[in-house]
Order: sequence, then C-alpha cells, then structure tokens
Amino acid sequence: MIEININTGTPKYKQIILAVEQAISKGHLTIGMQLPSINSIKETHKLSRDTVLMAYNDLKNRGIIQSVVGKGYFVASEHVHIQQKIFLLFDELNSFKEDLYNTFLNELGPNIQVDIFFHHFNENTFSKLINDHLDDYHYYIIMPGLLKNTSKVINVLPKDKVFILDQLHSDLKGYAAIYQDFETDVFSSLSKVKDLIKKYKQFVLVFDPKKQPSGMKKGFVKFCKQNAIPYQITAFFEPETLKKGDLYITPDDRSLLNIIKVLKKDNLIISKDIGVISYNETLLKEVVEGGITTISTDFKYMGKRLAEMILNNEHTQVKNPHNIFIRHSL
Repeated sequence: MIEININTGTPKYKQIILAVEQAISKGHLTIGMQLPSINSIKETHKLSRDTVLMAYNDLKNRGIIQSVVGKGYFVASEHVHIQQKIFLLFDELNSFKEDLYNTFLNELGPNIQVDIFFHHFNENTFSKLINDHLDDYHYYIIMPGLLKNTSKVINVLPKDKVFILDQLHSDLKGYAAIYQDFETDVFSSLSKVKDLIKKYKQFVLVFDPKKQPSGMKKGFVKFCKQNAIPYQITAFFEPETLKKGDLYITPDDRSLLNIIKVLKKDNLIISKDIGVISYNETLLKEVVEGGITTISTDFKYMGKRLAEMILNNEHTQVKNPHNIFIRHSL
C-alpha cells in the first residue's frame, strides 16, 4: 500500500501521507481499518521512526486517522482534502461571537476543519477539553474568558500551536493573541461622549465580577473620577433602584432588556428620563427603542485577523479595534 521512491524530490514523510490519502480515496482503506504500524513501515522502507511518525501525526492532526493506545492507527475519516484541523474553545456562544466564528470560517477557506467547543466558565471542563484533545490538531485557539491561571492547563500544548482570543491575562502574555483591552476601550469610548454623559445625574455600571472582565470596571471608574461624574456600581439591575436622570451602562443583555421593560412599565422615555449604553454590538441594538448606544470591539475583524494569523503562521499579539456607536438611547 505504501511505496517510497528514493529518486523523487518529495520528502519521504509526504510520500507516506500521499500513499495513505490515495488508498482512502480509492477505497482500499475505509473508516475503521487499521494502518500498517510505524515499525513495519520503518523496517520495510529503511526509514527513521521520526519520518513515519511525522507522516502519521500530520494525518492525525487533520482528523484522517486516529491512534488507539496499545492497538495502533486506524482510519477515522475519508475527507482527505482537509489540510489542517483547528481546535476552537469558546467560553460561550452568543450573537456577536457567532459573527466572529462565521467570519473566521469564511476567511480560512474550505480545506481547513474547525471543531468548536465551549467551557462555559468551568475550570474542569476547560482542562478536560484541552487534555482530551492533545496532539489532535494543528492549532489551538483558546478563549479563556474569566478563568484564571489557565496557563497551567495550556502549558501541555506546543506554544507555537496556541492562539489566545479575546481576553489576554497576565499569565498568557507569552502566547500569540488577538485581544480586547477593556480598560482602554471603555475609557476612550466614554470620553468621546463625555458631554452627553454629563447631562445625567448619576452614571450606573451594572457589573457582575463573575461574568465581566475587570478592565471594564477599571475603565469606567477612571473615566468617572477624571471627569468628576457621580457614579455607582451594582452587580445586578434591580428595578426598584431605577431613578429618573440616571444613565446605565450594561455589559450584559439581560440587564439591558430589564431596564427597557421597566421603562415601558413606568412610562419613562429612553434618553430623556433614563440613558442607556450597552456593550457588544448586535443587529438588534441598532433598532430596538430607536437604537441603543453601544461600545463594542469589532468581532468580524477579530475573526478575519485571527484567520490571517493562522494562515500565515503569524505569532504576534494584536489589540482588536473598538468603537462606540452613538444612538437614540444616549
């Protein structure tokens, strides 16, 4: 099944890969069938073990074959056109991350397979997903979210295969990344609408430290203190605390919807009686209540830039651009 031609310029490990791919394409190898062992190929063709292992690892990373401890290698997929296989670990899925994901897929092209997983801010799930998929992928894209000390888990992966997405904690500074600088983004965005903010009596941040990055709070407090703006921080929006003349900034959509619900119930007018700034741009926020002012990173650009980094094997750290979309709610 596997033939090696010593008179060709094609590296021997690539010849092994091509031979397996052709055997699968022609139906000589089908899903579940066992491949020749590394030692048998090595001895038959007088190759080094590393050469054969390199070929099998490439096929394994692309999901074409799988290894079973103590038994050997088996055909796992007949999609031999897949050139790379990517592990993508999100914290959770929502509409703006869906934009990121779709843009990322479109920019990568058809011959790269992306498998998406979610850790839902659970440390055990995060660790298990990574450890269960060691050596299965060409690249690992990790969105740590609010999880701390994730470097201890990620350390089991080759550093040149890892890309950090969205939140770049201090212990992950040594990895390639495309990230948000929440403190700077919040501060600079609010500074652009300082005059609009000053017409309100109090600026209220609805901030749950279990769900939101600390940089948001730091940027908010820095802005309020530098501009002598009365402010308050609360973990949850409570309807009975809403007062005319307050301006709310809400990182989570549940608080935004609850504020709008109370406004309608109490016959209050958005912008006139209560101001609202949301976080993370969505299509819905463009139209609801005449438009909600939003601070947001560019998730489509994040997906596009991430794809470029993968395709070019570019190991750098990139701060993702952000903007504030000024609408009726302010």
